Amino acid sequence: MFVDDATSRLMELRFVASESTFAYFEALKSYLQHHGKPVAFYSDKHSIFRVSNENAVSGNGMTQFGRALSELNIEILCANTSQAKGRVERAHHTLQDRLVKELRLASISTIEAANAFLPSFVANYNDRFAKPAARDQDFHRSVDPRQDLDQILCWREQRQVSHQLVVNYSRMKLTLKPEGLAVRLRGKMVEIYDFPDGRLEIRWKGRSLPYSAFDKLQRVSHAAIVENKRLGEVLAWIKEQQDHQPPFNRIPDGPRRSSQKAGILKNRALQIAEAAKSRPKAHRPRRSGMVVSAAPAHAPSDAAE
Repeated sequence: MFVDDATSRLMELRFVASESTFAYFEALKSYLQHHGKPVAFYSDKHSIFRVSNENAVSGNGMTQFGRALSELNIEILCANTSQAKGRVERAHHTLQDRLVKELRLASISTIEAANAFLPSFVANYNDRFAKPAARDQDFHRSVDPRQDLDQILCWREQRQVSHQLVVNYSRMKLTLKPEGLAVRLRGKMVEIYDFPDGRLEIRWKGRSLPYSAFDKLQRVSHAAIVENKRLGEVLAWIKEQQDHQPPFNRIPDGPRRSSQKAGILKNRALQIAEAAKSRPKAHRPRRSGMVVSAAPAHAPSDAAE
């Protein structure tokens, strides 16, 4: 939600699956297209807006959202307390009461239907609760047409190309095709562009590089042709790889993808989540005041047989 501090107008409002960088990128893009660039945003100290670890040894001290605002020449300021954002907090309280009741009266129960309902609700809300500004002057600036919002409002990270032309990102191996420019990039840094619409690109100085992806979390091997005399050796190697494979129950580090559209990384995150749900939960013994005795330290040898 974006609220104008001068007038209390709702500038941008939408429902999302969770509060994530991708969700804010989509909301910010809509805000910029409808209103232009403000002087600054005033937010809380959420990790999307501010680096929580003040002693971080890596990075440039900005979050992905902060980096995007910097490229757009928009400042971001963080409030020390929720009371400092009085207009936003009051709007939150109003919406948590009024908007919920409006959705119930309209028999709306999905995010898609709720977002379709919001434009008319926002217009009515602003007509009733917005206040005139002290100065009749709009400080929003137009977006530079040379700036592509899709290229700015995405998750970007730098990675080094290995001698095998492999780039590691989010526990995936992205192998550059050994042709053209890519063969000269061994040992050099490239940039990963992870888009809210699910696309994933590898770029070097703005040029997109073709690649193929291999998921390190993939649990089913390809149907390789193996001679019978080598079958034992191959099975031993597969067993070793399986034993060292990380558990298939945790989504790799990186941006939260609940608001990202379908793509190679979003689809994998959904598969991991489904696999984690289907995994049986470990049984934990219930605590009680009873004393449980352990087996004797020197048990007979035949008891283990």
